[in-house]
Amino acid sequence: MPLLVSAIAVLLSGVWLAAGLFHEWGHPVLGWLPLPVVSVLAGYACWVASRAGLDASTRRFWRHLTIACGLFTAGIIANAADAVAGPEPSQRVGPVTLVFYLGVLVLVMFALLRLPSWQRSRSDWLRFGIDACVVLITVAAFVWRFSLRDHRTWVEQTGSAGAMLAIALLTGLSMVTFMKVAFAGAGRLDRRATYILAVGAAVAASFGGMSPFLIDKPYLSTSLISVPVAGFAIQLAAVSQARAGGRAHRDRGVHRRISAVPYLAVAITDGLLLTTSARSPGETRAMQAVVVALTVLVMSRQIIALRDNNRLMATVETHQEELTRQATHDSLTGVANRALLEQRTREMLDAGGPVHVVLLDLDDFKTVNDRLGHQVGDRLIVETSRRLTALVGGRGTVGRLGGDEFAVLLPTADDVEELLDSLVAAVGEPVELAGNRIATAVSVGITRSRDGDDPAELLRRADVAMYAAKAVGGNQWHWFDPGMDRAADEAARMAADLRLALARDEIFALYQPIVDLNTGTAVGAEVLMRWRHPEHGLIPPDIFIPVAERTGTIIELGRWVFEQACRQSADWARRSGAAPEKISVNVSARQLADPAFVGTVRDILDRTGADPAHLMIEVTETAVLNTGDAVTQLEHLRALGLRVALDDFGTGHSSLSLLLDLPVDVLKVDKSFVSGEYADHAGAIVVRNLIGFTDDFGIDAVAEGVETVEQAARLRAAGYRLAQGYLFGRPMPAADFEDTFSSMESLLSGRG
Repeated sequence: MPLLVSAIAVLLSGVWLAAGLFHEWGHPVLGWLPLPVVSVLAGYACWVASRAGLDASTRRFWRHLTIACGLFTAGIIANAADAVAGPEPSQRVGPVTLVFYLGVLVLVMFALLRLPSWQRSRSDWLRFGIDACVVLITVAAFVWRFSLRDHRTWVEQTGSAGAMLAIALLTGLSMVTFMKVAFAGAGRLDRRATYILAVGAAVAASFGGMSPFLIDKPYLSTSLISVPVAGFAIQLAAVSQARAGGRAHRDRGVHRRISAVPYLAVAITDGLLLTTSARSPGETRAMQAVVVALTVLVMSRQIIALRDNNRLMATVETHQEELTRQATHDSLTGVANRALLEQRTREMLDAGGPVHVVLLDLDDFKTVNDRLGHQVGDRLIVETSRRLTALVGGRGTVGRLGGDEFAVLLPTADDVEELLDSLVAAVGEPVELAGNRIATAVSVGITRSRDGDDPAELLRRADVAMYAAKAVGGNQWHWFDPGMDRAADEAARMAADLRLALARDEIFALYQPIVDLNTGTAVGAEVLMRWRHPEHGLIPPDIFIPVAERTGTIIELGRWVFEQACRQSADWARRSGAAPEKISVNVSARQLADPAFVGTVRDILDRTGADPAHLMIEVTETAVLNTGDAVTQLEHLRALGLRVALDDFGTGHSSLSLLLDLPVDVLKVDKSFVSGEYADHAGAIVVRNLIGFTDDFGIDAVAEGVETVEQAARLRAAGYRLAQGYLFGRPMPAADFEDTFSSMESLLSGRG
């Protein structure tokens, strides 16, 4: 809307001036009314542009232009007063007006010259100086020929040389603007904005040079058109900068085209020479014609060479731009890579504005890669990138950090939480890839910049927040909170203590019985790890096991607990009658993914002399889904003589299909169907159907989480033979485990 208002004001000024060339109509003050409107709107546009996330030098430039527009407005009012305040309309330009316009000139030139220039060699600067002199001499010749040559007449008519001085100042400003932009560069100022400023200054100066042609029309002034044109150009440039934000553009192709300007200057000066000497004596005209001809020939030769050089440079720069893009963009998705994200984050921080860094990580992406292949995984990454880019649009920068991690840079907090909700929802929309319908989820962390932050710190905090979202189930976003750092520090200390726990004998093994519901006999035991910390006491396994998984300590702990189970099994076997049929050991996803795991199991069996027929490996659905070689690893373990149990069955989304694909001997029904949230009529149906399913497949079923006699009776009636839970015993040391065998049968007698 402000642009439209300014455009209408410029149009009205032009119409007023054009109509006044033929007839004086209306009070002259009417022609001046649109001018301050344009300058005020231009100042507002410059102020908006200075807040668009720019680097320090560009932001400073637009702030200077905002002040210049204020002086410009004051100069317009003073100029209007000079023109209409007297008894008769006048083209006089008073000293106050000149002071304001001179202030605008000085401020704009100061702002332009403070913009960083392109990197140039000494010879480049020499060429720049020569080009600038050529352009200045050419413009000076034309201004003198068509305007300032008649300055005496102008002074006699207006009683002041102010108008002549104003023309000279405006012409000088336009040339400084043009040369600064064309030959020396304008830092990170938007390319389109620089061209608009240069062209606007040149057009305004051209209109100003028409003043001598209006000498007989004192009610008109070229300010009526040159001033609104200049103001509109400033406003248009500021709007372009605001839309571009902090993105810098450097168009070398345009610079090469501008390098032809000196040749154009020589050509039009030759034309001026021929025009002004048309009435000279014949010999002089002939010599002038020869000079012009030679100039044309030399220029033609240079232009041909310049064109060839331009073609070569265009080819080189195309390759350079491609290399630059490859270095700053992700090759798979085409979005920004880590290097470009860090660069833009640093630019936003240097600009002093707020920066929001959003980190996104796909949940269970490894499952897609392992089950459907890396090609499908890559296509999912590309689709996720497309969705993020479509949602963020011009509000920020989308980048890929690597793997399934993405980042988004947002310069403003406007509706950021609404955007995060949209991102989570968009990524979670199912997608069809290679005949598979894939439903993904994403964990998102976000942080806002603070004083003293750098890109690495912002990414770190967003990463901490993202893992906090993932820790509570994923498919959601979390703001970073300083408490997360404390939690991360505690987790780091726990991880460090956990690495030393085995050497300090802080890890110990407990055994929980698995019983035969029909006889009450303990037929097996599950060995469980516990950690007694010297300062914090007994730490629950659901606290330290995830830490061990994340740090890799689980491999060493898993090796230790498997060896404990083997030694205990061998010891019980030697003392006839005290050994349960099976001891089961939990194996994590990290262990199952370890290529040396099977070899480690084989070595422990050999060293301890344990019979693998008395040992069973328990794996969860998650461990199997997240491990590409899970089936192969389990088959190798079975080949050693161990049995395999699928633990927590029923909590995953692919349980039944897993039974068809995996070498499973035992199914452990999750406790949620026995005593947990699903232990109702629906849960009972699941329990009954599962026992029929396992019988058909020849798989043993163990019901977990049995806590009451009634639950045990219901399971036995449903056909279950094996069960585990607090009813039969909590996890206990090996010695206590032996003492419980005799009490099992009396506990179960009389039920049913």
